[in-house]
Amino acid sequence: MRPAEELRYLILAIQREGNRKLSSELRPLGLTPSQAEVLRVLADHQPLTLAGLGDLLVCETGGSPSRLVDRLVAMELIDKQTGSTDRRQITLGLTPAGRHLAAEVARVEERLYGAIDTATAGQSVDATLQLLRGFAADFPAVRAVERRAALRERHGGRLVGDGR
Repeated sequence: MRPAEELRYLILAIQREGNRKLSSELRPLGLTPSQAEVLRVLADHQPLTLAGLGDLLVCETGGSPSRLVDRLVAMELIDKQTGSTDRRQITLGLTPAGRHLAAEVARVEERLYGAIDTATAGQSVDATLQLLRGFAADFPAVRAVERRAALRERHGGRLVGDGR
């Protein structure tokens, strides 16, 4: 097997297994990984416009997260406000139930990150990250990750919506 082929399939296998584990952890919360991502992004950066949310999502690159948001509105986890002067301007924020569930999702994510930390203990993670960043530099989903990192950096490492 060529190295490029092995890299491709290892990334796919890791992504699928990680998503399977995440889905399993989120199932008791009644959320999909995409819904959980929306809640966490809003928890960290609310209020956001629909377009602003779309710019920060990895799960919905290149499209509008409208249907995803509408489902979370129907679940009473997101509050959707239409602009008073421009009805196309939609601002999103979490409801109290959404904030509570976003905190639960954060705990699920921390367990996942702990498992990743354990699995990579003693390994050169920085070199791996550098390789993956170079490999994925032109992928649209990477732009969302870069925008999130920039927002965090702009706020001195503090998340916008975390109250710290």
